[in-house]
Amino acid sequence: MDAYIAGFPPEIRAVLEEVRETIHRAAPEATEAIKYQIPTFVMGGNLVHFAAFKKHLGFYPTPSAIRAFARELAGYQTAKGSIQFPFDQPIPFPLIQRMVEFRVAEMNGMTSAKSRSAGRGRRGKV
Repeated sequence: MDAYIAGFPPEIRAVLEEVRETIHRAAPEATEAIKYQIPTFVMGGNLVHFAAFKKHLGFYPTPSAIRAFARELAGYQTAKGSIQFPFDQPIPFPLIQRMVEFRVAEMNGMTSAKSRSAGRGRRGKV
């Protein structure tokens, strides 16, 4: 991730480092990786991705987070699982943090649900 961030001009590097720190605050147990050639945070699976482009920060919190925060994202260009935060506007770091927190809760719920369903198949027959 350091090498990815280092490849950008100072003003973009500053934004990317702040995104990175924001994600770490919201998901301290997540680990850093590069997947799909972009920075990714992993927590039992892909948590969120982000990337810098010429005119915007791409943030990829999954379709469920896009749906959950649809009202707050109304002023931004979104797609199924992505958001574009233009560099000529303030980056909404508090919103990014809330979306990451949502994803952490979602991942924790998915992990718990998988654990519960995995145990069900073993019960019943002795």
